[in-house]
Amino acid sequence: MSVSFKYWDECADPEDMEAMWNHPEVRTEWTDAGETEGQGVHLSRDPDGQPYLTQTEMRAVAEIVTHRQFDTKLDPEMICAIAELESNRQPLATGYDKKTNLITIGVMQVAPKVAEWIVREEDYLLFPVKEDPDILYKPFVNVYFGAAYLRWLSNFDGKIRTEEFVVRAYSGGTKKVNHKSTLPYWKRYLQVKECYVSRKQFDGPSPIEAPTFPTSPVSPSKGFDLYWDSRVSSEDMEHMWNHLDVFKEWIKSKEIKGKVRFSCNKEKKPYLSRVELRAIAEIVVSKYFSTRGINPTVLCALADVVSMSFIDGNEASTGLMGIDYSKAFWLYK
Repeated sequence: MSVSFKYWDECADPEDMEAMWNHPEVRTEWTDAGETEGQGVHLSRDPDGQPYLTQTEMRAVAEIVTHRQFDTKLDPEMICAIAELESNRQPLATGYDKKTNLITIGVMQVAPKVAEWIVREEDYLLFPVKEDPDILYKPFVNVYFGAAYLRWLSNFDGKIRTEEFVVRAYSGGTKKVNHKSTLPYWKRYLQVKECYVSRKQFDGPSPIEAPTFPTSPVSPSKGFDLYWDSRVSSEDMEHMWNHLDVFKEWIKSKEIKGKVRFSCNKEKKPYLSRVELRAIAEIVVSKYFSTRGINPTVLCALADVVSMSFIDGNEASTGLMGIDYSKAFWLYK
């Protein structure tokens, strides 16, 4: 029987739900979304209908787990960045490694065999993963085992290891830490983690004061700038309309060709929906980088982290991807 979750309450224990509601940023995000404490909290879903954790939820889970079970000795940003790369924060994500014959599960893509080994090694009996491996689909359980593995790697073979060693070993195993196959993963990790750290600094020291909706861009857009057609070429608009998921979303919101509105927050600052962002990434990769092995999902994750999908960026970045003029000019040259 396949695993499926519609509500947070189906994949988190009452204690975990209480901790989430007590997290100021999560409470604000959930309340703004119309969720009510004591009732089922809906999981967000991507264009394919797969549930995912928002960045606020992912960070909260990482912070709660590290504080509760690792005495904050692990970096929550490391956990968030790895979850971003491994699964795009999808709790039902699964993978399979043909070389090791291992199945991986959940937001941090933990292998059940690795989780069983951690239970034996740490004598941690709270999660009976051997009897019920499906519990690894639960975010709190998955993050615990992923974090436990990271901690073990950080002291592998009795030596204090570098962050690069830990991350590359998490991706390819301890024998491939210095192999070229794990280097791209390390580089992508640094990019994603830097964005998480930058966002944390921008959010400010107090989680109560941190913004919970896409961070405000430098200056609000007005008038015609709130329409797609004022910022996008007719050719690109045609590509967008021809994208099935975008077409469905725009028709549902009663958009018409020639006058498609951007989604805006309460301050009338435009941002891209996940469907729109994914479509742009797929179109750009298809047009310009089809032979470069660039993953549109990674581009979406970076845009989500850098600007929270605000078109004009925020105070810590320029535009969706944080590319300022000097960097764009250098790339052009």
